[in-house]
Formats: sequence, structure tokens, C-alpha cells
Amino acid sequence: MGVPDQLADKMSMAEQHEYLRSKFSRRTMVRGGAVTLGAVVGGAFVPGAAQAATRTSSSKTSSPSSSAAVDGSLVAPFGRHLAYGNDASTEMTVSWQVPVAVKKPFIRIGASPLDLSRKIDAELTSLYTPAGVGASADYTQYYLHAKLSNLRPGKTYYYGVGHEGFDPADHHLLGTLGTFTTAPGKSEAFTFTAFGDQGVSYHGLANDALILGQNPAFHLHAGDIAYGDPSGAGVTSDTGYDARTWDQFLYQTESVAKQVPWMVSYGNHDMEAWYSPNGYGGEEARWLLPDNGPDRKNLPGVYSFVYGNTAVISLDANDISFEIPANLGISGGTQTKWLEAQLKKFRASKNVDFVVVFFHHCAYCTSTTHSSEGGVRNEWVPLFEKYTVDLVINGHNHVYERTDVIKKNAVSKELPIGGTAYPETDGVVYVTAGAAGRSLYGFSADQSYEGHEKDNNEVAAFVCLADGAKQNETVAWSRVRYLNYSFLRVDVTPASKGRQATLKVRGIAETGAQVDHFIVSRKAK
Repeated sequence: MGVPDQLADKMSMAEQHEYLRSKFSRRTMVRGGAVTLGAVVGGAFVPGAAQAATRTSSSKTSSPSSSAAVDGSLVAPFGRHLAYGNDASTEMTVSWQVPVAVKKPFIRIGASPLDLSRKIDAELTSLYTPAGVGASADYTQYYLHAKLSNLRPGKTYYYGVGHEGFDPADHHLLGTLGTFTTAPGKSEAFTFTAFGDQGVSYHGLANDALILGQNPAFHLHAGDIAYGDPSGAGVTSDTGYDARTWDQFLYQTESVAKQVPWMVSYGNHDMEAWYSPNGYGGEEARWLLPDNGPDRKNLPGVYSFVYGNTAVISLDANDISFEIPANLGISGGTQTKWLEAQLKKFRASKNVDFVVVFFHHCAYCTSTTHSSEGGVRNEWVPLFEKYTVDLVINGHNHVYERTDVIKKNAVSKELPIGGTAYPETDGVVYVTAGAAGRSLYGFSADQSYEGHEKDNNEVAAFVCLADGAKQNETVAWSRVRYLNYSFLRVDVTPASKGRQATLKVRGIAETGAQVDHFIVSRKAK
């Protein structure tokens, strides 16, 4: 029941949105007297509504599946996931899900499991997907968010989420509690992890278990999160969409994300075009990310935060993607201008040593499926080099691949396994960590990874150009290629007397084996 293929090919996402709004009229959306798509009485298909997933009080929420009263004691929250606020040292958002609408949702927080006296109201967002959108059934999802502020830097808090009839402070429910730790107020050693393209699978679950064992301060997910939309073109004619995939994903991820901030950027499979013109209405119902980006309306997945001596920038490469152009140009250039301002600010900060950037589409990759994105090379790579970005993390290609140090589209310094890069003089290192759980892709050249090195300075690849064109290239910068499930671990060590600040970057396989390691080093400021 999407836009017919012959029309979709000629229409922008916004035009497809308007088409479906008129097709799914107000009359067809009425169930028991309530208009319910997105939240309360509005949503993507309802005339005049700019976004699905308006955050509302649960007492006002009305949807096809929430008309009957439910005993809250019989409803358990699930799918907890954390995200930093704009200030990672004092702000944290706790999000979760319930299978049916509940009354008076809240979060309790305290310094110990037996001291949860601080009680804060939560906001409920309902996301309605009518039958016929992709492969979805007529289905309503309920997401809750509590934004916490005025926290103490570097402190561990206990929390529990609940609603009327379900109080996590009750003795028999203490097992439902979680913890989180805010970013420190000063520079100190820490670890973070990263990957992209996870979805729901045994391999995704296995990677989550391994990540939890790394004890990371936070985790970066470089797009293509759950694969509710397996087609990934970002248009309403995509087939196979099932909103319920998100329930499975958030349940799968909860073991880590309930205690480790799960910081996401958005990929092409995260543009779910049925909910809003930019495709992110569903994502805004599920995630509450920092709102310090340049264009919250169009690019809610663009933001930055600082942890200790490291600044992290999340970008939305859908805005500049030639390969998958559903959102091409949506920011009108404001994202790139914002990126440069952020890079300039962080490089001038006496408290920031490292700048890490993560987003979905690859700047440099030789996978035979998507390879490299020309839009990223045109728009952002020159800025990465100008401001000596320390590490760029991508997904999109379901492989692990790591480059040599790159400058001006060529190898500026070979970076063998175990080597050290100095970005101030050498250039930028790019890692594709897209083998988090979805089916794997392939390489045109032999694999080359720790213990199985094969030098190859002539690897066949291509670059995605405007209008769907592909330009073949033979590259020398593909240093490590590993074709199995894996993730990235980064250990950050501040500078000390006589020692430079370092990032120790490691590729870790699903088996726990190390398949790559290298160091990024910077002088103390």
C-alpha cells in the first residue's frame, strides 16, 4: 500500500509523503473515534502533521490498541537504552518500551539500589503503523523517555523504570534495576566500542555479549540499526518493512544498552519513509539523542558530545549520499557548515585531544557491495584532513576494513598492524566496522588481518557518484580486510608526563580474537 513504483521513481520523499497522507485519509485512520497515527491524534499521514511520534503525556494517548484499561502490575518494561544529553557529564536520557499503553510512567533514580527516592515523570510516545505499510500488521508501539539533568560528573547512579502498578522500588522488583555512569569532569583513561549494521540475529546478540565484556564507557552504532526496513532505499515503496523488528532489536540490545549509552547515527535502513518526510519520525519515537546539531527537524541524528579528552561527532551521511539519494541535500549544506564549526571548536579546546567522527556511508572501503561514497569524499574528507580528525568510523559495508593513513585521496603513510599514526602530520585513518550482525559482504582481494597479513597495493574498488554512476578505482590504502562478524574497541589514554595521548584501536572478532590493532598518538596540549 505504498507509492506505486512508477510514481515513486519520479517523486521526492516529501512528495511521496503527501501522496500517502491523502491516500490514508483521516476517515480511514479513525478507529473508535480516535485518529491515531504517530501519537495522540496526529501522525505522518494526517494532514498538517509535520512529524510522527509527538511526545505526549500517557494520559492523553489514544490509539487503536489502547482503548481498554490495562492492569499496570501485569506490564513489564523492556528495551531500556541510554543516551547522553548535550553534556555527557551531567545529562542522561533513559528510554524504554512497554507492550501496551500505561498510566503515569516514571523513572526512579538514586545512589544505591535501596535509595531510589528521586522520582521523575516520563513521557510516552506512541507510534502507530497501519496494516499495509510494508509487511507490518496494524500495530502500535509505546516508547517512554526520561531526560535526567543536574547529575554529578563521573558518578554511578541506580535507576528503575515503571508506571502505575509497577514500581521498581518494590522489593520484589529490585532485580529490574539498571545503572549508568556519567562522563567524568576531567580527563582520564576509558574505553569505548563501535560498530554498524547490527539488526536482529544470533551474531548481533553475540557481539553485544562481547561488547559488554569490554566494559565500555559508551558505544557508537554507525547506522543501520534494527533493519525494520530491509530494503533501505528510504522510500515508501520499500518492501518488507515490519515495525515489530524494533521490539526484537531493543530487547536484544538491552543487556548492554541499559547500562552503556548507545549513541546512534542514522543509515539508509533507518529512513522509514512512512512516518515523516525525512524518514526519521519512527527514529525520533525510539531515541532521544543530544539536540545540539544544526537541523533538529531534518537531521535528528546529527550531534556531538565530549567524554574526557575525546570529542565525538555523529553525522548523517544520507544528506550527502549519491548512492542512496532519498535524503540527498536535505540539510541544504547546513550539516557541513556545522561540522566545520564543530571541528574548529574542538581543535581549539585545550581540554580536547582527540576528535572521533562516526557515520554510516563509507569514505574509504573496497567491499564489492557499496564500496566508497563519493558524496562523503567531496563534502567531508577535506574537512577531516584540514582539522586532523583522529579516527573516522563507518558502517554500510558488512565487513571489517581499515585503511592506511590517508591524505588527498592517497596513502600518506603505510600503517601496518601494530603501527602508529600521527594525525597532526600524517593524515586520517578510516575504519569500516559494519559486520555487527547482518549478512556479510565480500572483498575483491584476499583477506588480510592480524596473523594472516597479505600485502596488496592494488585492490579493485569503486566510488559511488551522482546519478547512480560508479567509478572504478584501484587503491593502495586497504591495509586490513577481515570478513566475519566483529566490532571496534578503542582504549583512550590521556597524555602524562613524557607520554603522548593515545587511542589504541582494536578490531575484535565475534570469537574474541583480535584481528587488527594500531595506535593514534597526539602531543599533549
